[in-house]
Amino acid sequence: MRSILLLLLFSSVATSAEPVVSRNINYAGTNNIRQTLDVYAAKDGKQQPVVIWLHGGGWRRGNKILVQQKPQAFVDQGYVFVSINYRFTPEFTMSDLATDVATAVKWVTENIDKHGGSPEIIFIGGHSAGAHLSALVSTDERYLKAQGLSLVTLKGCFPVDTATYDCGKLVSGLKLLRSNRVSLYTNAFGEETASQQKYSPITHLQKGTDYPDFLLLFCESRRDATLAANYFVKAIQQVGGTAETYAAPGKDHASINNDLGIEGDETTKVLFAFLNKRIEAAKQTGNVNSPK
Repeated sequence: MRSILLLLLFSSVATSAEPVVSRNINYAGTNNIRQTLDVYAAKDGKQQPVVIWLHGGGWRRGNKILVQQKPQAFVDQGYVFVSINYRFTPEFTMSDLATDVATAVKWVTENIDKHGGSPEIIFIGGHSAGAHLSALVSTDERYLKAQGLSLVTLKGCFPVDTATYDCGKLVSGLKLLRSNRVSLYTNAFGEETASQQKYSPITHLQKGTDYPDFLLLFCESRRDATLAANYFVKAIQQVGGTAETYAAPGKDHASINNDLGIEGDETTKVLFAFLNKRIEAAKQTGNVNSPK
């Protein structure tokens, strides 16, 4: 009886093919491990949509390998998944970090077809500090423009649980509350309001600019992220952009990231619905295959 139960158990486990992984690809022409990326792709994929993922870590730590089950989940759904490293503050400035992200996007546009991806349909997202950087590069056109690209290179942006869409306002509020979290942001964005605003995605929104569509994911219980996301969405909509939010119930800052990609996770369902809707529109170009 025990052997029969074990057979039934293992026969019910999904047998998804593991992604083909290409690790530590240098995207900036240097020998710096912080300027490398990993590509996860299906063995025989062709012209699949691409997701670029940015890890968190307070802009001063973290690693591209900390992706949990995300690569398998995205590849199973018909995407190529790219996880990148970037340099850290305080040794490097926030401009350097954002430049790394834009340079990685450039690498993807030039090389992802060799891994079965479509350079015509690229999404970007990240958690925490990575969420902020994904939003910054998706709103301040200078970074992509310096790489010969534009904001429309990115079809969508999905920041996961950050409150730094308007860092100047965030820091001011935390100072009034005498919060010990102030140093986290001033160490990354600087002490001056002008510097904080320079690296705030909301600062760069203006009418007449085509932005990627946004899905802002955050923990329902996290007040600062909730207020920041709702304020940012309204600002995007006011300049003619498309943006929506999802407040994840029962999550904290760690679990909303750790659970992303788990089958049945509601946040994951919302994210794939957002991505798939944009891909359906892009299918008309003939440059991308439909996800599963």
